[in-house]
Amino acid sequence: MGTTPSTPTKFDVIVVGAGPAGSAAAYLLAKAGFKVVMVERGRGAGSKELYGGKIYAAPLREVWPELDKEAPIHRWVTREKLSITAGDRITTIDFKMGKGVAFTTYLTEMAKWMASKAVEAGALLVDEVVVDEIVKKDGRVVGIRSGPDTLYADYVIDAEGVNRKLLEKLGLVEKIDPDTVALGVKEVLKVGEKAINERFALESGEGLAWLLAGDVTRGIPGGGFIYTMKDTVSIGLVVHIGRALDAANSGELRESLPSLVESLRLHPFFKRFWRDADVMEYGAHMTIEGGLRFMPKKLYLPGFLVVGDAAGFLLNTGYTIRGVDYAVYSGKLAAETIIEAHSNGGPTEENMARYERKVKESFIYKELYKHRGIANVMSEPLFFKQLPAVVNSILAKLYEADYEEPTILEALLESLREEEMSLTRFVFKLMSVVSRL
Repeated sequence: MGTTPSTPTKFDVIVVGAGPAGSAAAYLLAKAGFKVVMVERGRGAGSKELYGGKIYAAPLREVWPELDKEAPIHRWVTREKLSITAGDRITTIDFKMGKGVAFTTYLTEMAKWMASKAVEAGALLVDEVVVDEIVKKDGRVVGIRSGPDTLYADYVIDAEGVNRKLLEKLGLVEKIDPDTVALGVKEVLKVGEKAINERFALESGEGLAWLLAGDVTRGIPGGGFIYTMKDTVSIGLVVHIGRALDAANSGELRESLPSLVESLRLHPFFKRFWRDADVMEYGAHMTIEGGLRFMPKKLYLPGFLVVGDAAGFLLNTGYTIRGVDYAVYSGKLAAETIIEAHSNGGPTEENMARYERKVKESFIYKELYKHRGIANVMSEPLFFKQLPAVVNSILAKLYEADYEEPTILEALLESLREEEMSLTRFVFKLMSVVSRL
């Protein structure tokens, strides 16, 4: 860890990870007078973050009231679009929002800002350090180990993210199940602020969040995304890892995910929005797909709390994605728990258990529980293969008729026949999935 005689080896709180959850907790604890260190394995806060999309503002403002004035916000989302793709046919819902509740930004920039606020409040940030183990003594977590070095603390917060090696060693989670995670690949395209405004029909400062489902992922559960930043556009795909492996092994999927992203960039319909753009950045990242199934057995041990992605706090409903705000709010709840415990008996199991109760009483758990069935939908090929094909086929028959136009029922039945599916089977399959929501 590279400690020197001048570097403390005992802190009040150690935070493993300087992402949104870890930085929020570190900021609030340092502000409350705790001696806090954030240990980050990347080079500087935010260096491992890939997400460049939409973040909901309200939960962040509870931690940083100055968010709107100081944070690296690119655009406030004023339009939401959802498209179902099938070849060169696309069905789109376009919603003009009445108010802006979320903004677009790059998480690399946002995480750096969050960590800088924690450092300003008095937290220490130590980067390029890989934590090998959470240290326990007499049944209580007392610190972390990196190589031969050990740091001690009264409390340790695990904000290590989706790749939960430390939690595996503690026995709080199993090895990652491919059915609970997805892989995202993203490109950043330099378009220019004026061109973005003109091509996406936006005013200055307005942003667009656009999600795609259908053959952009070749029918594999997952989807595409397009987010407008100040002068760049983020595009990419996210695919369910378990389903993608099955499709690759069966020969149904013959393309790599990077090549699918390239197909999206060159798509005859979408490429007009970023014509002549330069690819500025490319990256891949694993993300949560399993909802509550990804949550650890417990969110606490004596002296230990789990926050953010490591705790499974991400919700993908298919029409919106929430994760950064969940992470920040969980960091806030962790900080509150430690502050309360510090003046009421210390890092006991009973005091740490208050964190899990706080989580389950918060909007985070209520939303994850309310939408717990969405994981079934997000892994169901019907919604990403047959349904997009049928929807676009129906509309094509209704709008592309040269002479005689079919009724809606005739268009539906003919489209189902093309997909080799009866109406009864289609309705039954649709209802069986919807019933699990």
